[in-house]
Amino acid sequence: MRAQHTTHSLPAFPIYSCAFISDDLLVAGGGGGTSRSGIKNKLRLFRISVKRQLESLAEFELDKDEDAPMSMAGHIESRTIVCGINSAVAKLEKGENENCRKFLIGGDDVFRFTPLGTRGTISPGNTEDYQRLSVLSSDAAFVAVGSERELTLLSYESLSPVARPILVSKGEIYDATLSATHLILATSVNLLVYVLPATLRSRGKANQKNAIIDDLHTPIDSLPELQLIKTLDVPMIPSIPVGATVTFRASRLHPSDVDLLYSVINVTLPRAPKAKTAKKQAYILKWRVSAAGDMSFSAALEGSRKISEGSLTCFDVSPDGKLLAFGVSDYSLGILDANTLAPLLSILKAHEFPITALRFNPSSKLLVSGGVDSSIRIVAIPESFGGLSWSVTILIMLAILGVILAGMVPRV
Repeated sequence: MRAQHTTHSLPAFPIYSCAFISDDLLVAGGGGGTSRSGIKNKLRLFRISVKRQLESLAEFELDKDEDAPMSMAGHIESRTIVCGINSAVAKLEKGENENCRKFLIGGDDVFRFTPLGTRGTISPGNTEDYQRLSVLSSDAAFVAVGSERELTLLSYESLSPVARPILVSKGEIYDATLSATHLILATSVNLLVYVLPATLRSRGKANQKNAIIDDLHTPIDSLPELQLIKTLDVPMIPSIPVGATVTFRASRLHPSDVDLLYSVINVTLPRAPKAKTAKKQAYILKWRVSAAGDMSFSAALEGSRKISEGSLTCFDVSPDGKLLAFGVSDYSLGILDANTLAPLLSILKAHEFPITALRFNPSSKLLVSGGVDSSIRIVAIPESFGGLSWSVTILIMLAILGVILAGMVPRV
């Protein structure tokens, strides 16, 4: 069964982030950023119909000179989002960047965005830095927000810090993923595994809420520390030649099997003689991980697959854990089987520019991509994706062909 997909043009709305707050309600963040293009920075709410049509329900226009929403995480139960929005340049220069913001999307017939709170997490001094990641824990107790070299773990309810910030000395921060006991931070040079302090570990929402220091005025030095217990370097992949530059780009734990970790690496091949530019590739890696105790964490590479002849720009794992989706710098969109890493879908020109936002809906029946080409593409996931992967189908076909050929051999 072929996947059905539809593109929707949204004039003057380059998209940088998105999140679902229900199975059919999508929040998208975008705009002209800090440029003087005249394109306003906004949050917009859309409803997606059964036939993949897009209905605009509400919007929230940000203040003049504020940046576009560059990252976003949504919570289904509360219909809230946290997103990264830099304050106006005048405030940045004063060290007053309230970059982490929380909104409630309320209403039944008439929807509206209601600001719930803000939190500054980026150290002052670099007006070009921004909140590039917003990642919610599975129980919605915490949200990890990160800039180029700094990650802060916040209480999702109050946006107050619950641990000391992580400062990365090498590489850039690109992604993070949370389990009940660990935080895995993807930087460009390696994966950093941190153990959560005992006071923050999942023990039920009621107990956990009581354990969190939920005070905006709590001194940072009095907060518990996220302890680094493991560093995972880029593994050896036989098909990647010596001399290639390899960087991590994304990392996600499986939504129901925390012993499975997926990561993405981008590869820049050695430039060939007389070539103007170096060729690029992207790989998805599947790890088997184990955390036997507080200070014990192991990871073994279980599989890998080259997914493109270009760099990956975004990545997502479906909530049911069956699919992996990715966007590539060549404007293509793809889906893999999460178990076998076999390709299931490829849309060669999903957008006119690289994909900047990618998200499955809660039921894993839709995949939405957004780009700076001011468009959203909605992909309906076929039911057959939940069955046999293409690799298994091919093996079955080869077996049948073998039986047919065997029957054609003359008997002596």
